[in-house]
Amino acid sequence: MCSPLLAQLSFTGQLRTRTEYRDGVGTLRLKSIDPAFFTSQRTRLTAAYKNSRVQFQATLQDVRVWGQDASTISANDGSKLGVHEAWAEVTLLNKSDTTLPKGLDYLALKIGRQELLYDDSRLLGNLDWLQQARRHDAILLKMLHHGWRADLGLAFNQNTDAFQYDGTYYTPANVIPYIKDSKGNLVASPTGMIPTVNAQGISSKSGSLAVLNPPSTNALGQNYKSLQFLYVSKSFSSSKLTGLLLSDQFGAYTLDSTRNVAGRDTGYVFGRKYHSSLNHARFTYGLTLSSMLEKSKKVQLNAGFFYQSGHDKEGLLLDAFTSTLAVSMQHKLWSYTLGWDYVSGNDAFSSSQVNHRFDPLYGTPHKFWGYMDYFYVATGSPLGGLSNVYAKAKYLSKNKRFSTGFDLHYFALANQQKRLDGQLLDAYLGMELDWISTYMLNKSSQIEVGLCALNASDSMEYAKSITPGTSQKNAQWAYLQLNILL
Repeated sequence: MCSPLLAQLSFTGQLRTRTEYRDGVGTLRLKSIDPAFFTSQRTRLTAAYKNSRVQFQATLQDVRVWGQDASTISANDGSKLGVHEAWAEVTLLNKSDTTLPKGLDYLALKIGRQELLYDDSRLLGNLDWLQQARRHDAILLKMLHHGWRADLGLAFNQNTDAFQYDGTYYTPANVIPYIKDSKGNLVASPTGMIPTVNAQGISSKSGSLAVLNPPSTNALGQNYKSLQFLYVSKSFSSSKLTGLLLSDQFGAYTLDSTRNVAGRDTGYVFGRKYHSSLNHARFTYGLTLSSMLEKSKKVQLNAGFFYQSGHDKEGLLLDAFTSTLAVSMQHKLWSYTLGWDYVSGNDAFSSSQVNHRFDPLYGTPHKFWGYMDYFYVATGSPLGGLSNVYAKAKYLSKNKRFSTGFDLHYFALANQQKRLDGQLLDAYLGMELDWISTYMLNKSSQIEVGLCALNASDSMEYAKSITPGTSQKNAQWAYLQLNILL
């Protein structure tokens, strides 16, 4: 019999620094701009409590770039700490605990701020490579029974609980608190609006969204209003089959403006006004399969297919898909992988009003489409989708303290695009070579070195919305990371 009085209280910490030299990371570097060099740091403190009936975890996180704050800061700098995780998991059924009712092997309710991490993190992942990582405010019902696993998740986002606000309108980003109106006067950002600003930081109709670290899907610059998903998996023999059904909804907006009178000036703040209770619902569903192809368990097949329908955040009909296929082989201390990822996009020569760009949701794109993060991250994604053929090789020492690996990616557009003269754009985007090595200094400290290079074609400039001929086609990136876990 399991006693609910037995409990564990633990504290863990992490300090992770990453020094980077960036010469074309995420997008091609313009010839008029110099490379970047900096060090960023993540600091975490996690407290966890566990007994047979409940689990609790809270993680405080601080993320900053060295020198971002002066050596002496003022009260105007505000709080620099954030809560990355704060959740509790209450056990409802557990076959190993005879004091609980029977029925399932395990049933629990997990509620609060938490990471969502499933399978290979392609669509739902914690994005741990980013110093700030990714988390969701959600409730999760977890079930295990006879080799089956099923998770049902729900999330509903809102900006405030103030009494004077009615309805469930939601501004889906961290809005810059003050903005310059069209006359250059500083004014508080209007409630319920994400202002648009030009390169000078002045509000304009044609500017980009003025937001601070916007929560977003990988390819859409807008956080969801609500989300629901069902994840089911079944392990059998040397294979695992999983299914995901996910729906996320995005608040509708209109292009609007507010007037600001400052002295003799009458200026305007332009932007997106989220004042409607209408939501655009998107649906993503599909299957993945992971299977060993021989009894020696040295050859593994990974395959997956996902389809998207409904409406995108702009309200357009959505008809998109993605597929992945990879074969991995283990030979002594080396592992080898050949694979192909396909992410659908729009055909520039088509008159269709349906959006065919697949959005890989809330996953970890850094893991799949090159370490230099050119695709499906905050740097954007090609209108024409992506075809990624890749080969990987990795060595792991016998004592597992040292590893080194090489990844080679061949990037091409999945659908036809146009040049500025209206002619067909060459589909080939470029090739990327990544070399990553890690070494365990001790049980709690690891050092990681990365050297990456990208040779881009002229088509990459079109894919990244860069004026042709203004960028460096050869990009490089190097980093040194120290990760200390206590």
